[in-house]
Amino acid sequence: MAKSAGKSKLAYVCSECGAESSKWQGQCGECGAWNALSEFVVEPASAAKGVAASRRGSWAGAVAAPAVTALKDVRHQEDARVSTGIGEFDRVLGGGLVHGSVVLVGGDPGIGKSTLLLQAVSRLASTLPGLYVTGEESLAQVAGRGARLGLPLEGVDALAETCIERILEQAAATRPQVIIADSVQTLWTESLTAAPGSVSQVRESAARLVRYAKETGTAVFLVGHVTKEGGIAGPRVLEHMVDAVLYFEGESGSRFRVLRAFKNRFGAVNELGVFAMGDKGLREVPNPSAIFLSGSGTPQAGSCVMVTREGTRPLLVEVQALVDASPLSNPRRVAVGMEGNRLAMLLAVLHRHGGVAVGDQDVFVNVVGGIRVQETAADLPVLLAVLSSLRDRPLADQTIVFGEVGLSGEIRPVPNGEDRLKEAATHGFKRAIVPRGNAPRSGRVGEMQVVAVDRLAEALDHA
Repeated sequence: MAKSAGKSKLAYVCSECGAESSKWQGQCGECGAWNALSEFVVEPASAAKGVAASRRGSWAGAVAAPAVTALKDVRHQEDARVSTGIGEFDRVLGGGLVHGSVVLVGGDPGIGKSTLLLQAVSRLASTLPGLYVTGEESLAQVAGRGARLGLPLEGVDALAETCIERILEQAAATRPQVIIADSVQTLWTESLTAAPGSVSQVRESAARLVRYAKETGTAVFLVGHVTKEGGIAGPRVLEHMVDAVLYFEGESGSRFRVLRAFKNRFGAVNELGVFAMGDKGLREVPNPSAIFLSGSGTPQAGSCVMVTREGTRPLLVEVQALVDASPLSNPRRVAVGMEGNRLAMLLAVLHRHGGVAVGDQDVFVNVVGGIRVQETAADLPVLLAVLSSLRDRPLADQTIVFGEVGLSGEIRPVPNGEDRLKEAATHGFKRAIVPRGNAPRSGRVGEMQVVAVDRLAEALDHA
């Protein structure tokens, strides 16, 4: 029997690839994922138009239907940014909070997502009134955390609600400039029959908040749960809908937290903010390079300090290597903080162009501090750390190294070499081994001597 006109109908969407299906099935026909289909309601065109009109009428600050405009005639203005009062948070956001932006913050349970956002909204309250929407805690718990952290909560409203329609009604009535939704997986909409946390509920609830943020200029922060694989729980389209995706990272048992930007429409990606968790909440770490360097005062075999670059910030990190005779027929190659395949490639270059064979040795490489180095500037430091461990001879004291190693044994320059050298000189390093393309003509940066190399064999000799 044909469906009556204007009646909503059900469809099913895959949480892995976003493909839609008219009926439920155990396996997605597009990507092959099992048990990944979740239902959502498809509104007919007439109903969708009526709902959209009612939403525009109920939300404050809504604008009329847009008209087509020539792009060359559009006036461009720089994004006005507001400081959150937390310098490291502002850095990751790209310089501050942008009106109308939607930011998704993810991380492991208990890592400090809610604490950071409560600190930010309380500091913003003097200039931008905020609304903290909690779907996981009671208002007493939120207020108790704020009192324990000693935060000024004047100007911050709180709402214990998970229904997106009621949340938007309260937002339209109170007109906050900042909304914290903790968390997006607890939100649900009355237009869907699926359970809260399902793919359809998360996608529709987030879409309503994004639409509200863009129409009213309200900044919205969404707290997101993570899966056991480390990704944001829910549909992948959630990360495409928002303006910025931030991940909280941290080693278990460590008080240090790293906030990293994986997507940012208003700033640099891979920007890094470093915090320390204490009894008064998250505290900024003004000199993050210091926490990534070893506390030992004497040089150690198998250790090499490099300058990596995260977003716009150069960071000094320590690369450690351990080379030991292997009892296995197939020696192990273990890399923590860098790509394992690249380590295997670098060891082959070390054998072919450096004359150093480690084919019968287990090789373990670790980037200290839980930092993951994704750039090629770590190539030369890794090889020098491996050689230092193999020979049981430490590198010269107060020496830093960076550079990309090619398959033919050449040492290639890396971006922003001057900034890296200045950062190392600021921390008192006296010697640097770098690609010739990154070396200054004078051969020095302040009191630091810069050794320029072209080939891997040269670097090994100078090390």
